[in-house]
Amino acid sequence: MSQRRMHLATAIANGFGSSPYAWTDPRVDPADWTDVRAWMRYAQIAERGKLDFIFFGDFLAQSQRAESHSPSQSLEPAVLATALALATERIGFVNTVSATFEEPYNIARVLKSLDVVSGGRIGWNAVTTSAPPAAANYGRDVVDRETRYALIDEVIQAVQALWGSWGEDAWIADKESRRFTDLSKIAPVNFRGGFVATRGPLEVPPSKQGQPIMSHSGAGPQSLALAGRHADILITEVFTIDEARQHRAIMRQAAAAAGRNPDAVKYLVGVQPSTADTGAAALARRGELVEPDVPQQVHYLGQLIGLRLGPADLDAPLSPEQLAIARAHPGDSRSYRALEIAREGWTVRQVLHHAVIDYHPAPIGRPEVIADHMQEWFDADAADGFWVTPDIHVDGMAAFVDGVVPILQQRGLFRDEYEGETLRDHLGIDRQYGPRYV
Repeated sequence: MSQRRMHLATAIANGFGSSPYAWTDPRVDPADWTDVRAWMRYAQIAERGKLDFIFFGDFLAQSQRAESHSPSQSLEPAVLATALALATERIGFVNTVSATFEEPYNIARVLKSLDVVSGGRIGWNAVTTSAPPAAANYGRDVVDRETRYALIDEVIQAVQALWGSWGEDAWIADKESRRFTDLSKIAPVNFRGGFVATRGPLEVPPSKQGQPIMSHSGAGPQSLALAGRHADILITEVFTIDEARQHRAIMRQAAAAAGRNPDAVKYLVGVQPSTADTGAAALARRGELVEPDVPQQVHYLGQLIGLRLGPADLDAPLSPEQLAIARAHPGDSRSYRALEIAREGWTVRQVLHHAVIDYHPAPIGRPEVIADHMQEWFDADAADGFWVTPDIHVDGMAAFVDGVVPILQQRGLFRDEYEGETLRDHLGIDRQYGPRYV
């Protein structure tokens, strides 16, 4: 039996890095936000590391929270993925498209076209949208969660039906018989549900992998159920191994209930590393990015560990009296890591520099530290892989690829070379053409 190996992906959300202050680093050109050449460089570095895919999130409204922050998004994902696909050969791309506001025919046409152009390297991260500013951009109101998830289930079925509406052997291109296609193998789908309808067919032939793979991102009960039913990969936010194992088990149960092999759904968790030659240098690097938010974060840190903390407490460690009464907040899994770091004797400021308020685990240190974190989660069956967002792309992407990936390869945890050409090949996902459920 071959050894189980992890899957690795990365996200290039805005061209700068996971920190909203990455753009202020002296080595970063703020113009990278819209410079596709910078994005191409990062994609090529990720491909050098043999990563499975690059993930493009999307938010359909203004994402910038403060003037000192960079926006969390850049250009439209399909445009970026097209450019990056032409600048690479093997790495895949997973594009977020909301099923709440987009019509199934448009989703099917854009993504399958991109799958053909890229040589079968595309995935669709199908999500719902609940943000009022995004709804306002489409002239609509936010609908309730139950409706959003009933809608996305229909949209996925409609899109996949359209993807399969051009038969896999319909393209003949026989000049002698003057038959370009066998029209009997290109048929309308006539999909009609309670929310969406589409006639079809979609005039786009199969790609090298047939059609895009399916992804979903989220951590709530509806997300886990939807992923189990439809997704090939679930991309999620969790902060502890126990939480990840629990969510992964629920997702796998949902897949089994839908008649699927639970191993067919890959569960990927986020990680936001800061890497340097020494632990002190890595902590200083991360601290520079965290520092602007420290005056606000200190209050929240107090809430996480059951203490009243303010700016006056920043430059001293917690006292023995404070540590005696400190408690992790049961409603926020980040609190356990925060209290663990505080008990090591760091100052309150340094605790925050450890990125304990981030929404993903943030291992900080030499490449071995990052690799150890990932192996611990992987060996504990808390994840099938990781989507990695370095703190600053300009050097952090290469630091991960050239520092951490070789360690994972040496340990037999990650591939040395791509085994195939398509995203399905990278993920070990069976071929699917047309809807999963008929």
